[in-house]
Amino acid sequence: MKGWLNNLSKKQIILLLSIILFSVFIIIAGELLTPKKATLELSDFSYKKSIKYNADKLGVTGKNLAKELGLDISVSKNKPINQLGVSQEVFEHSIEHLLGHKDATIKYYIYFVLFIFAFFYLINLGKPEKLDNKYYRKKYPRAVYNIVLIITVITTGFLLGKSPNPMESGVKVFKTMVGLYPDPINKVMAFIFFIILSVIGNKLICGWACPFGALQELFYSVPIFNKIKKVKLPFILTNSIRITIFIIMLLFLFGIIGDKKGLVIYHYINPFNLFNLDFDYPTILAVVVISLVGGLIIYRPFCNFICPFGLISWIFERVSIFKVRVNFDLCNKCNACVKACPTEAMKGIIENKKIYADCFSCGRCLNVCAKNAIDYRGSFIINKKN
Repeated sequence: MKGWLNNLSKKQIILLLSIILFSVFIIIAGELLTPKKATLELSDFSYKKSIKYNADKLGVTGKNLAKELGLDISVSKNKPINQLGVSQEVFEHSIEHLLGHKDATIKYYIYFVLFIFAFFYLINLGKPEKLDNKYYRKKYPRAVYNIVLIITVITTGFLLGKSPNPMESGVKVFKTMVGLYPDPINKVMAFIFFIILSVIGNKLICGWACPFGALQELFYSVPIFNKIKKVKLPFILTNSIRITIFIIMLLFLFGIIGDKKGLVIYHYINPFNLFNLDFDYPTILAVVVISLVGGLIIYRPFCNFICPFGLISWIFERVSIFKVRVNFDLCNKCNACVKACPTEAMKGIIENKKIYADCFSCGRCLNVCAKNAIDYRGSFIINKKN
């Protein structure tokens, strides 16, 4: 880390300081611009009043609250809840669960700040200009990446809670289609926010700013487990499972399968509940444990096997503006980058395939190329021979 800073040029130091100052400005502006809302407590809701009354207070639709209460979403919203066969315990649990989904708007500003740093680190700052090319392994030091990941887990995870997050943004768009949210435009805009960042910088939001993604990355990088052989699973397997789960989610959500429209299976396997220490279902804790323990040897299991936003952003990777690109005039096909890549992404890139595995912009490939043939750059930038 110290060596990296010492080898940055004056221009790079100025850029780094500018990013830091800009980040501080964005976060302060975000805090000032975010409307202050009264904090709601369980005592603000009434078991003896209607679904509509309580749903309005929560800022959700009556259908959403009915679903949380275990009722059919077509049930009368004007009857007192205690007359609908719902126990007070279920009522209180449902209210607490929905309160846990309250958006921390400041997180969007923090996501943007993390994205900005990751973007400039990969296209410029990670390659100290004072460093001779023969010291290529000192470029893109893992310490910088790991520090950002720790900040991500603390801020967008445990400090500010599970909402909003990239996975949730995708799921909520589909939930609005069955009437589970009263503000579809807001949900669509949140989803577009994450997609735009993914398109500008290939999956940077997943690779650097998603709290559970960052936590899995840190587990995968634990030094004492580096000697354990890492398992690189076939992309056709992981993506097939991810697509299958996504399709099953849609079938349940729209009531094509099951007798209750509005059922979201991701609620039962949502690892972001970890950041609220909220484990409504034992399956959530199981997914967290399996993802983190399994993540010691398999790269980002939840992202690659389950995450719906991971699937959607993988589709948008085809049109990402900035991403890992290879100068084939310099590449000698040594496959060092393929071995360093924790997924099959680099294999697909080197083979110039149109469709390949998720690239999480982790920078490992950039750190191992002796020929300086790999860059993180835009599609409009031509990498000249060195």
